[in-house]
Parts: sequence; structure tokens; C-alpha cells
Amino acid sequence: MDFLTPEILVLLTAALMAGVVDAVVGGGGLIQIPTLFAVYPTESAATLFGTNKCASVVGTANATWRYARQVVMPWRTILPAALAAFIFSYIGAATVAWLPKDVVRPLILFLLVVAAVYTLKRKEFGLHHRPAHAGHRELIYAILLGALIGFYDGFFGPGTGSFLIFLFVRFFGFDFLHASAGAKVVNVATNLAALGYFLPHGYILPLVAAAMAVANVSGSMLGTRLALKYGSGFIRQLFLVMVAVLIVKFSWDTFSVL
Repeated sequence: MDFLTPEILVLLTAALMAGVVDAVVGGGGLIQIPTLFAVYPTESAATLFGTNKCASVVGTANATWRYARQVVMPWRTILPAALAAFIFSYIGAATVAWLPKDVVRPLILFLLVVAAVYTLKRKEFGLHHRPAHAGHRELIYAILLGALIGFYDGFFGPGTGSFLIFLFVRFFGFDFLHASAGAKVVNVATNLAALGYFLPHGYILPLVAAAMAVANVSGSMLGTRLALKYGSGFIRQLFLVMVAVLIVKFSWDTFSVL
């Protein structure tokens, strides 16, 4: 049987595009997940989410490695955040059982609008790297950020990378380049936490995940190169585009179910 069917080629294209977007501002899941559901409408949601995570974690790890070679990584901030995110993503996943997602969708929409307006009004926002915390305060803030975003990613997920970048810029004084680099480390942690559930339960399409991972890595290489070449100004613009896309999606999802 020929593996490179038209459906697989569509998935590989989606994974490539998702890798580019994820490497710069996050949000690749908005491309990969709908494509997986369209190509495999009869598969369980858990299997498709597990396949998506397998593909994206490889691309995100690749982007992290490439950023680390070119950017001075703020490890004292991002490592505690990543650890907290890993732990709280499990808690977020467990919360799904008793708290309907529809309850939080309007809140997420509101927060996205706030992030977009705040970024647009402050023209210099995220263009200069001025770390705002040190010592114990830096550690506490990093843990709080990681716990918050980890819980969100485990519970809901869409826009995690974009939220991370905004929070790193707003509360830690990072520029968009360092914020994007730091966000990749935290994203790897939350993806690994999710895979800790999906893989043991067999929620994955192995060959599809492997093929998409290769495409995702190729996209992440391109996305990282663009981010490093054009810097914080470019990432800021793409961040605003991604937030706008998220606002449209959440608006549609929120008001279509009312």
C-alpha cells in the first residue's frame, strides 16, 4: 500500500506549516489538529490529540535547540516555569472531567483581546530585552507562570504558545525573541506531560506521527531561522496575527454554542 496518499500529503503540508508557526509564536495546533480531524473523522479524539502531540513535541524540541545555539537563554526563569508547567498540565487534564470547557471559553476570549490591545497600544512592547526580576522573586514568578500556563495547556490548550510569549514579555521584561525561545522550553514540558498519558494508552497513529514529526521539524527549522534573522519586530507582528486568528476562532466557538 502506498503510504504517500493525498490525505497524508495534506497532513505533511499542515505539519510543515505548523512547525513554522510554532517555532516563531506558537499556535501550530490550530493547523495540525483540524487537519487530523478532517483526514481521520472516525478516529477517537484522544488518538488524534496524541498523534498531534507526538509530531509537535519533536518540532518544538528542535526549535528549542536551535534557539539555544543562537540566543542567551534565560534558564533561571524558563526551567522552573517548565517544571511547574509539566506538573500542572496533569492537573489541568484531570480537571476536564468535572469542569466543562465551555465555561472558560469566554474568559480565554477576553484575555486574548486584552493581550492584543495591550500589545498594539504599546509600540515598544517586547522590542527590547530588559529582564525585570532576579533571585527569589524571579523563581516565584516563573513557577507561578509555569503552573498557570501548564494548567491551561492540560485543560484546554489552544494558544498556549502565544499566551506564554505575552506573559514572558509582560511580566519578565523579555523581548519577543527571548520570550519565543523560552516559550519553546515550556511547550516541550507540557507536550511531554500530555504524551505521558497518550502513549501508554496507545492513543497514537505511529506512522502518521513519525511522518508529521519529520515535516514539523522541517518547518521548525525554517521558522527558527526567520525568527533569528528578523528578530523581535518580526515575532511581534506574527504574534499579533496569531492572536487575531485565535480571537476569531474563540469568538466563533463561543457565540456559535450560545
